Amino acid sequence: MKTYLVPIDFSETAAHAAEFAAALSHQTEVEHIVLLNAYYVSVYETMLPNPDMVLVTEEEVERNAAERQKKLEDFKQELQKKVRPGVQISTRLNRTHLVRAVVENIASKKAGLVIIGSRGNSSNDDAKIGSHVADISKISSVPVIVVPPACAIEQIKRVVVACDFNKVTYVGPLEPLLALLKRRAFEPLVVNISNRGANKDAEKIAKQTVLYEALMPYYPKYYFIENSDIINGILLFAKKSDAQIVIALPHKYSFLQSLLHTSVSKQLLESSAVPVLLLK
Repeated sequence: MKTYLVPIDFSETAAHAAEFAAALSHQTEVEHIVLLNAYYVSVYETMLPNPDMVLVTEEEVERNAAERQKKLEDFKQELQKKVRPGVQISTRLNRTHLVRAVVENIASKKAGLVIIGSRGNSSNDDAKIGSHVADISKISSVPVIVVPPACAIEQIKRVVVACDFNKVTYVGPLEPLLALLKRRAFEPLVVNISNRGANKDAEKIAKQTVLYEALMPYYPKYYFIENSDIINGILLFAKKSDAQIVIALPHKYSFLQSLLHTSVSKQLLESSAVPVLLLK
């Protein structure tokens, strides 16, 4: 994860996500943060007038682009003061849909992580979660961190790894997590939440799995918790444990099987007071 891609729509939530990325740079080996602003102007808007009989001219489109680029550069200068020394920040302005712009820049910039605010980046100002956030989380080929506006930006000390111990049968799905933990800067709390009773020895169960051996160098703690509402169970556990981020393994290795199939659980992202990292 040497490059982070951060979509920016100039909202407070997007700025908060960028500041989270800057703070994270002090704990990871990131070298480059790309600030991406995408805007789409339909060809019809420049050819046909809108209902108010106003035609968008090419000059107006170019002026809009120049204004956006200026705002990106100004924001970059402020963010540069907050990143780890040596981290490069660049800006990208794409005249296309945001989801497409993210996919293209993941490839062209070789981004290893997308960091996006849980609100904003949406054509619907009333949406509690930006409509594009769900799409990006689902279609991205790399892990995505969704940053809620309520979360405090602080040093990450504890991470909650939410998964079903027995479903991780090989190391592959753990590789992004291991890459994040390799600096040993975080304390992993591995939690399996069940609605069928939690009177079990979590570490004893974990010892029989691939998960235990893979995470052994990072000295994790294992928990088995009973809660009929898995999402709220995770969030409550994270809050009580004073964790700074929740990490969800890819859906088929987790009890959050519907997380990406439902375009990211709104309950998880709206209710969370901590960022949520969705591994791929």
